[in-house]
Amino acid sequence: QVQLVESGGGLVQPGGSLRLSCAATGFTFSSLLMSWYRQAPGKEREMVASIAPLGGDTTYADSVKGRFAISRDNAKNTAYLQMNNLKADDTAVYYCKAYSTWWGTDYWGQGTQVTVSS
Repeated sequence: QVQLVESGGGLVQPGGSLRLSCAATGFTFSSLLMSWYRQAPGKEREMVASIAPLGGDTTYADSVKGRFAISRDNAKNTAYLQMNNLKADDTAVYYCKAYSTWWGTDYWGQGTQVTVSS
């Protein structure tokens, strides 16, 4: 089955940058729609960015548009989230999600903590 492992989270000062990675195993990566979600304490989980199975088409939440960029490298079975000009409101646990276009099922990573603080 599909397994997703996020990495790259940590503590960063406001205005700084982080790059999150999501490595997928167990399925044909090019069949997966990849997304990043985040959940802050006391808040509902929200979609941050999404990218089509073969790349090209991307979607961003209004709160991150212009600051974040989602990408994927199908040869490496990995999706990325480049996070620039980070703000305190970006503090959350970030989750990688894969949607299988073959099986119609969702797969979730374990999450990685991003904390933006001075």
